[in-house]
Amino acid sequence: MNEVALEFLNRPAAAAAGSRPAVPKDRGEVNKLVKRLRRQVGQAIQDYAMIRDGDKVMVCLSGGKDSYTMLDILLLLKEAAPVNFELVAVNLDQKQPDFPEHVLPDYLKSRGVPYHILEQDTYSVVKRVVPEGKTMCSLCSRLRRGALYTYAAEQGFTKIALGHHRDDIVATFFLNMFFGSKLKAMPPKLRSDDGRNVVIRPLAYCKESDIAAYAEMRQFPIIPCNLCGSQEQLQRKQVRRMLDEWEKHNPGRVENIFGALQNVAPSQLADPALFDFAGLDGGGASGGWLMPPRGEEPGTEQEH
Repeated sequence: MNEVALEFLNRPAAAAAGSRPAVPKDRGEVNKLVKRLRRQVGQAIQDYAMIRDGDKVMVCLSGGKDSYTMLDILLLLKEAAPVNFELVAVNLDQKQPDFPEHVLPDYLKSRGVPYHILEQDTYSVVKRVVPEGKTMCSLCSRLRRGALYTYAAEQGFTKIALGHHRDDIVATFFLNMFFGSKLKAMPPKLRSDDGRNVVIRPLAYCKESDIAAYAEMRQFPIIPCNLCGSQEQLQRKQVRRMLDEWEKHNPGRVENIFGALQNVAPSQLADPALFDFAGLDGGGASGGWLMPPRGEEPGTEQEH
């Protein structure tokens, strides 16, 4: 590991928040972990052209292990990057009861990271609209996304960095397949539906267990989500348990599934909008030969 990385790793990650500095027990394993995460994030940025010279990147910081790790690795890469870019941490205070408002500002000040705290009471909206016992994540994420996207557009950010990792992407793939009948996941880079923002996921190649180990090592001041984290019936949690079980009995399966998302063969699927099946034999469109003439649907009478 180079001197920049070693010096960075020795910094107390959460001193201002009252947490202990990370004191790794096995330096060799720590070095491997940091190198792996740094390499994977750098590779994802390169593969998908996530960050370019002059970019102003809004790093969405929730207070969870994933977003802390994303910010940490991006700061590490920024010090040795061949291009110049700006990082600004942004947190959305959703006004959840007992939310420790001081934690993130104290942490970010201790790291010298520019930041902004957005305040929007989405908690009350979600609690009012969603019936008791029903899943809150969908509405909560839409409200959160709307607030962050609007702020990013207003402030001239060129990229929005989210902390979704490889396991999130694979879980989303199965959620869409099982419950939405779509082969669809989270792309490492996308343009938002409103066209105003480009979203990137620098942790796309990183597995959650590595992120968890890194966060524990760095002793980040984690802020739990008390709004929806206890909803055990969530479909995402069910899918994650399935993936964990697969990985337990067949190590490497999740990695292979993610690899499949990067190696798509449209001609071997069944979407006629994605591949020209009609033109395979040199002909044109089918002409709707199995469809009745317009106005002659089964069970209807023709008008005369």
